[in-house]
Amino acid sequence: MDWSKDDVWKKKSREKQKQFRKFLDTVQPAKLIRQLPDLHEEAFSKIDCLDCANCCKNHSPTFKTPDIKRISKYLRMRESDFIDQYLKMDEDNDMVLKGSPCTFLEADNTCRIYDVRPSDCARYPYTDEDVFVKRKALTLTNSGVCPAVFHILEKVSAIL
Repeated sequence: MDWSKDDVWKKKSREKQKQFRKFLDTVQPAKLIRQLPDLHEEAFSKIDCLDCANCCKNHSPTFKTPDIKRISKYLRMRESDFIDQYLKMDEDNDMVLKGSPCTFLEADNTCRIYDVRPSDCARYPYTDEDVFVKRKALTLTNSGVCPAVFHILEKVSAIL
């Protein structure tokens, strides 16, 4: 599949949501979790995040206190100024970006604060950890945002 063709995998993801949901509801979590590191590695050997950046264009990570401290220090800002300029409290009382795309996303899809990015960004799309199985709704949502998630779900739902 040509992963640079954004609309192709997104369309397929929408078409396969019921299949993916059924798979995630019936798969043995331990069996899938053991396979995730290899599947993650394979997916990211084919997919370059810099070709996509859908996560940065469409979602905000949650900014935890350590993230705020680390990023504001990196930007040489007071924490309160960083919060005032870039963040807001969402309906779940989480600190998130005021808007999208991400303020720190550059035109070439690189991240201006990559070395100190929020832990949510560093972990996204959670394809090599148990969150992939434990938070099914998140995984299903991410399959329409991240081609790696779609790739992994498509592959494992066909073989397990």
